[in-house]
Amino acid sequence: MGCTVERVRIDKWLWAARFFKTRTNATEAVAGGRVHVNGVRAKPSKELQVGDTIELTVGEMPWVIEVTALADRRGSASVAATLYAETDESKARRAARVSERRAAPPLGADLGERPTKRDRRRIEELQGHRR
Repeated sequence: MGCTVERVRIDKWLWAARFFKTRTNATEAVAGGRVHVNGVRAKPSKELQVGDTIELTVGEMPWVIEVTALADRRGSASVAATLYAETDESKARRAARVSERRAAPPLGADLGERPTKRDRRRIEELQGHRR
């Protein structure tokens, strides 16, 4: 699986570790400032080493992980899980975020049975739909 490499670009590693479906998405996340390596904002060309700490946000989920192995090719999910170790604080924070989302009412639940045209426009605005 390419675990014999000494250094790997962070965008390539995030893709190989299955945090993002495509390498382009990983590159955009890094360039957009959602990835920090050892507390410093990273560029897509940043090379990782074993032992580096990565703070990233995937969607709305924050992760804090430590790199345990390097890979430059995408493999199975079971192999990808061996590339990193998530911190206990990160696991607790993600679990709390999941429970908050499950407890929250869905968008538009306070509007009643069937939304009016005005209500529908409000719902679409909240969901981020643009015309």
